[in-house]
Amino acid sequence: MNEKRENFFVEVLKFSIITIIIVLPFRMYIAKPFIVSGASMSPNFETGNYLIIDEISYKLGEPQRGEVIVFKYPNDPSRFFIKRIIGLPNETIKIKDNEVIIKNESYPEGMKLDEVYLKKPTEQNIERTLGNKEYFVMGDNRTNSSDSRFWGPLNKEFIVGRAFVRLLPINKIDLFPADFDY
Repeated sequence: MNEKRENFFVEVLKFSIITIIIVLPFRMYIAKPFIVSGASMSPNFETGNYLIIDEISYKLGEPQRGEVIVFKYPNDPSRFFIKRIIGLPNETIKIKDNEVIIKNESYPEGMKLDEVYLKKPTEQNIERTLGNKEYFVMGDNRTNSSDSRFWGPLNKEFIVGRAFVRLLPINKIDLFPADFDY
């Protein structure tokens, strides 16, 4: 009977070690859970939505306009925010008369963003040119979002990853939830 008990504990120990070897690096470097808190991305994301954040994609490629990202808030890196990428490095973002206009090499006169995911357009009038590693991010609920309009561009170093999977609520399970291609 003692031998069976020892074998059981050895097997549990082996299983635990293998689990740690596989799960820990995955959790630390590839994917991270995130629970949405606040109304800044409503109606596309609500408080309590449970997401898995892809942390590896931006090590292999660059963030793209329309993607929903999680990042460390630049003014307090202990806090995490979720927003949508609107402007990319070296672009000029102009918000005027409820429209977002992007100026870059491809569109020197500007390109109006078709933001079909918004309930209410942006009301501020601002213009901002981004630096080499800067992104302009905004919440989808523009009237209730602390974002680049107020605290400035987001440096790439603060980006944690892209919203990869929404697991909760169950009726909204989705891959790359609320991403929008321009």
